[in-house]
Amino acid sequence: MSNQARLVLFTPFEPDAATLPQALSAALAAVPVDAVILRLPETDDRSKINLAKSVAPIVQGKGAALMLDGHPELVARAGADGAHVSGLDAVGPALEILRAQERMCGVGGLPARHDAMEAAELGTDYVMFGEPRPDGSVPLISAVIERAQWWAELFQVPCVAYAPTIDDVGPLAATGCEFVALGDYVFRDEEGPAAAMQRALYALGGADAGA
Repeated sequence: MSNQARLVLFTPFEPDAATLPQALSAALAAVPVDAVILRLPETDDRSKINLAKSVAPIVQGKGAALMLDGHPELVARAGADGAHVSGLDAVGPALEILRAQERMCGVGGLPARHDAMEAAELGTDYVMFGEPRPDGSVPLISAVIERAQWWAELFQVPCVAYAPTIDDVGPLAATGCEFVALGDYVFRDEEGPAAAMQRALYALGGADAGA
């Protein structure tokens, strides 16, 4: 199906620079992914950039975009394709940096419908619904489904719906959203990240897409 949702992958909240490249390589080798959103450690800029540079060839070599979670000012230096920012207030400053560099800007953390509409009007490349809040909690899946369906029916800017578990991938994909985002649970999966990604792809109805 040409309108089937595609996958986006978040890396873990506290990435281990020693193990992340291998785990990410396994995940991306298993199924097609359109973008990886790299969560950066709470450390100095040089360490953030080094981590991004260590995974950029893995991500981009699979044809996926590497998006930094925040830090639009580091995107060009890190060799990333863009930044994912949180909240409407972050959109304008991020776009000012990223558009000048011909990089992408996506946004989440949009609790109100009006915020999402205004972010799209400003020129973001996508809006995301349902991603974890700063405290790690997530909105009710029913609310995310409702918001994603509303957006997909009315707006042209792509929508990313965050799945808090792999079981939520199918219902979110059914909303008509362009992308479903997977969380760091992929990297904690008992069977490994590749198996988790394959289950997510199956949930999209595209079990043969990665063959």
